[in-house]
Amino acid sequence: MLMKPDYNLKSIYEIDFAELKSQGIKCVMFDLDSTVMVSKSADFLPETVEWFNTFLKDFEVAIISNNKNEKYIENASKIAPCRVIGRANKPNPKIMREYLASVGIEPCCAVMVGDRPLTDILAGKLLGCKTILVGSINPKENLPTKFVRALERSTIRG
Repeated sequence: MLMKPDYNLKSIYEIDFAELKSQGIKCVMFDLDSTVMVSKSADFLPETVEWFNTFLKDFEVAIISNNKNEKYIENASKIAPCRVIGRANKPNPKIMREYLASVGIEPCCAVMVGDRPLTDILAGKLLGCKTILVGSINPKENLPTKFVRALERSTIRG
């Protein structure tokens, strides 16, 4: 199934980077909003910055977002511990493929981490990399967003 992730975790903090490294993963690509940053907050949680520092030395890391707001992406780039790329147009894997080519890494040696099966996970699958679906970094999401997430995730059960 194209939208079924290789790993389905409650949060980014559950990712086992030692396991990924042992599988030959060299690059970790993250979605931005709701994955590593509370959506539209333009800031990382302190624990997220600390968490990034635990694996940055072992992997090529990038944040790849569908967000089209250039100012927002520019601000995220200033505070992110890695490269931030906006206007990714996921699930189209073109931008992800171009990024991997620019750093000399094959898709089979990469993983895409995101909170949305229909964009992040599907893009990773179409690219040919491993995928990790995570819950939102924001425990206080509004009810309509929670409903849409539940509906979208129902497509990957089984």
